[in-house]
Amino acid sequence: MRGHLSSTYLVALGSNRPHHLYGRPRAVVHAAMEELAVLGTVTHRSPIIATAPLGAAQRRFANAAALVESELDPEAMLAGLQHIENGFGRRRWRRWGDRVLDLDIVLWSEGAFAAPGLQIPHPAFRERAFVMTPALAIAPAWRDPVSGRSLRHLNARLTRKHPRP
Repeated sequence: MRGHLSSTYLVALGSNRPHHLYGRPRAVVHAAMEELAVLGTVTHRSPIIATAPLGAAQRRFANAAALVESELDPEAMLAGLQHIENGFGRRRWRRWGDRVLDLDIVLWSEGAFAAPGLQIPHPAFRERAFVMTPALAIAPAWRDPVSGRSLRHLNARLTRKHPRP
């Protein structure tokens, strides 16, 4: 469903499996950034970074973030992102497993949102450097609507050295 006003989404992108057309995960993420344009206007793209595997995943990830201005409401944006994932061959069979493409809504300019299968802000983004680092590159002043802290501040909390006992 289209709304009448445009809002901005911070979308996290990740891949750790090659794609038969696009090649290695870094190229998959680059192609997916271009594909986001079907959902709105991509105004900013972060650099693509390499990150360690997480959970059951066996391969290193390529991760990035993009800002997308769109008239889509959050549920329609999620459906659009899932459509893109499916077009890249995403199969949802194992949590934390290897995947060709993973697209997540991290933040929304309208604040917090909750619906079945969707929570904005993304519940785990504050603890994930592979999301925070690319997001920080394109939206350091964006404030988390839950904590009120900027991405710059949240990243500082995430990356600070903890004193040893």
